[in-house]
Amino acid sequence: MHHPLLFSAAGLVLMAGCAAPPEAAAPARAPLAVSIVPAESAALESSFEAGGVVRARSTAAVASRLMAPILAVHVVPGQRVRRGAPLVTLDNREIEANRSRAAAAFTSAVEAARAAESDLRSAQAAATLARATHDRVRTLHDKRSATPQELDQAKSALDAADAQLSAARARVAAASAARDAAQAASDAAAITASYAVLIAPFDGLVTERSAEPGVMAAPGLALVTVEDATGFRLEVALDEARAAHVAPGQAARVQIGDPASSNYWTGEAHVSEIARVDSASHSFLIKLDLPKESSLRSGLFGRARFTGPTRQTLVIPVSAAIRRGQLTFVYTVNADHRAILQPVSPGAETHDRLEVLAGIREGDRVITDPPPSLSDGTPVTGARP
Repeated sequence: MHHPLLFSAAGLVLMAGCAAPPEAAAPARAPLAVSIVPAESAALESSFEAGGVVRARSTAAVASRLMAPILAVHVVPGQRVRRGAPLVTLDNREIEANRSRAAAAFTSAVEAARAAESDLRSAQAAATLARATHDRVRTLHDKRSATPQELDQAKSALDAADAQLSAARARVAAASAARDAAQAASDAAAITASYAVLIAPFDGLVTERSAEPGVMAAPGLALVTVEDATGFRLEVALDEARAAHVAPGQAARVQIGDPASSNYWTGEAHVSEIARVDSASHSFLIKLDLPKESSLRSGLFGRARFTGPTRQTLVIPVSAAIRRGQLTFVYTVNADHRAILQPVSPGAETHDRLEVLAGIREGDRVITDPPPSLSDGTPVTGARP
């Protein structure tokens, strides 16, 4: 008969014999070598942006100076024109009639002036003869060879000749003035006749046409708009506070158009003019000269980034930032020499420095260029590069 205690003891011995030996302790991870820099306070340049529209440096709204029917329009929008090229021709029949009338009046005035000059020469001859006769009679009268009556007659003839000479001179002056007036009227008529053809003021691009043949042109009403396509400006509006940080000649970073379009351009432009737009709102129009680029044209939207005043803020190297979607993280090193993944609020980025608005403090040790094998809690070792 087997005793139950013996079976129990045997089972315990068998179980003890089958038990596995205890596992060896896991080896400690070696610290990962990294580059560490402290977060520090630095003077960082601020910047601000403003949007605007590209416009030609020179724009001419060509308008008529006359009230006349439009005879022909020689251009269409988008057409390039040379300086002096005809844009619009007006009906000039009445203008030409006025010009011919003025020319005829000038010719008549010239002939009248010539006749007056002939009369003057005749009056001068008559006056010379009357004076000579008067002198001879006076000499004879002094010798008692001429009577007082003959002297009086000679004196009267001399006075009459002088009067006719004065009148002739006055007629010459009046004829000369009439001739000059007719000349001015003829020149004015010729100038007016030239207004019948509207020409391009400079080499450029036709951007707008509001004239059609048969329509009556009115003085001052723009018929064709021409832009100088050789130079453009970006015009942006700034409020008074931001405009105070902008000065003529200052450089700004400019972006024109959509990066996906053929008209996209980015580069540096300089402020050429600052003009007040509205005294009530204290807004200013900033004009930036753009370089000659074939892709630029009037009407494109653009943005300009200006440099503002410097401010003291917390910065880290850009290489320390880790972007994950819309979030930004950095690895900091704690007192136990372990890497801690820390979320931060980034600010402005300038060259190789990133502003940190929240998440770390000045003096915190930050890992730059973190290796892919680095994870939260990893032991690290390193020094400032």
